[in-house]
Amino acid sequence: MFSIKRLDIFQLCLGSAFLLLLLLHGVQSSPSFSREAIKLMSNYPLIDGHNDLALRLRMFTNNKLSEIDLHNYNKTATDINRLKAAHVGGQLFAAYVLCTAQEKDAVRLTLEQIDLIRRICTEYSELELATTAEELRNTTKIACLISIEGGHSIDSSLPALRMFYQLGVRSMTLTHNCNTPWAKTSSAYYSYYKNEKRNLTEFGKAVVDEMNRLGMLIDLSHTSLGTASEVLKHSKAPVIFSHSSAYSICNHSRNVPDHLLHDLKKNGGLIMVNFHNSFIACQGKANISIVADHFDHLKRVVGAEHIGIGGDYDGAIGFPQGLEDVSKYPALIGELLERGWSKEKLADVLRLNFLRVFEKVEKIRDDLSNTHPSEVQIAFAEANNSCRLELKAPVIPGEMHNVRSGSPLASVSVLFWTLLPLYCYLLLS
Repeated sequence: MFSIKRLDIFQLCLGSAFLLLLLLHGVQSSPSFSREAIKLMSNYPLIDGHNDLALRLRMFTNNKLSEIDLHNYNKTATDINRLKAAHVGGQLFAAYVLCTAQEKDAVRLTLEQIDLIRRICTEYSELELATTAEELRNTTKIACLISIEGGHSIDSSLPALRMFYQLGVRSMTLTHNCNTPWAKTSSAYYSYYKNEKRNLTEFGKAVVDEMNRLGMLIDLSHTSLGTASEVLKHSKAPVIFSHSSAYSICNHSRNVPDHLLHDLKKNGGLIMVNFHNSFIACQGKANISIVADHFDHLKRVVGAEHIGIGGDYDGAIGFPQGLEDVSKYPALIGELLERGWSKEKLADVLRLNFLRVFEKVEKIRDDLSNTHPSEVQIAFAEANNSCRLELKAPVIPGEMHNVRSGSPLASVSVLFWTLLPLYCYLLLS
């Protein structure tokens, strides 16, 4: 009896081990597919749509690059050695500042993050700053592209947007986890600028138009469904979701539902799959197999030519087993090869789709080259920012005033400058 129980337990253990192997299928692809993935990626180095290394460096070092070696930096999911090991050929690095900086010093903080990314990409010889699709296509190094994560960084100012472009910014998400005065976020639990009735205001459309004119990629990750829908209808250029996944696989507000995916296909844009656990697996534990399910679904809905990769490393806590850091990209490509994806389609996903979209954005820019920079300004009441300075027309030549129209101070000011000449005349007479 005892021996039978031992045999049963032994068989149970074997069965459990077999089931565990089945459950973990896809966590690591077979060695042959891994070799094929690495070979494919060496020929078509990945362009990844979103990485928050700059945010982590601000948190850990206060942007003091001199204190660390980014070749091998174990406090983050990203460093140069791991990017090289994974055959990453281009990375959009996010210049991100917290939503709590809105109405405060978001512009200054964004400038500091842009400065950090530019320093990283010029001080390390393995990296190279890219500002055009041609530079991105032709570099033999790891190309750095600068993106802004959150429209609050421009403080509702088109001149600020233009200056960011001059500094090398080539992409901007219209919102992060907070509304701006002109666009609505997908994150309903943030209360900045309650835009219950409007997803994209007239000023928001002006932002889209100016980004089209500049040749800056419009990024709809983090935007509300309504905002994304309106932008897809309004933009002349293709747009991207730089780090979002399939809502039909995981119904998280950060993911994209099928009806918007159809609009994205018509627009000619790109959805770049995010790896963060919460966006990948709404139930259960995330692994490579579930990430691949998102790719399979997106391919069925929009086709492989509208898919990219935007891992969101260092922007979130918690990534699938087998995709813990940037060195693991080949494991995902191996899984997709094992599922029957062709090398041609994967070359598109890895690199060629993003280049096509970027080149089309630049083509629209060239078509609009005779268009003057927009002088649209957000209405003072719409900005609703107590820290915002409003310059009034001079009452006497050479003077400017920053009093709000209709305020008691404005009335007193006008009365003072009106009566002053009469007072002086009476004194001198």
